Amino acid sequence: MLSKKMEQEFNKQINAEMFSAYLYLSMQAYFESVNLKGFANWMNVQFQEEQFHAMKLYNFINERGGRVTLAAIDAPDTEWKDSIAVFAKVYEHEQLVTSLINNLMNVAIEEKDHASANFLQWFVGEQVEEEANASDLLEQLKLIEGKGHGLLMIDRELRQRVFNAPAEAAE
Repeated sequence: MLSKKMEQEFNKQINAEMFSAYLYLSMQAYFESVNLKGFANWMNVQFQEEQFHAMKLYNFINERGGRVTLAAIDAPDTEWKDSIAVFAKVYEHEQLVTSLINNLMNVAIEEKDHASANFLQWFVGEQVEEEANASDLLEQLKLIEGKGHGLLMIDRELRQRVFNAPAEAAE
């Protein structure tokens, strides 16, 4: 059984994950508008991952006898200067999500909720990967100054990305 405090924090995280999905969908729309289909695809995969994360939290709350309560999702940004600005925002956002997950873990430890702490370990590892991916792409874009043939090469590479729900995490 989840404590009320833990339930409240998990519900906040569902909202944060849904906002993340909404943000990446907005970034996808931006990249579609500037004809960078590979970057748009990368954002679409991010959108799907964030929805998956939200539902993973949703299911966990229900499995632990808690109550999911959904809140309004803030509107995301819709305009960026260029691909470098977008990925600077992606990296900054993933660092924020990491801090939120760390806070959730702290609450689980305070509440002596070992099941929640164990569940959250997956998210801790996921955030290491999310930050690294965002940072890598941001640094590549900076190297090519976000333009030219390099931009088109990265765009072509990003078209190949597909969403695959992690088998061990899909339960």
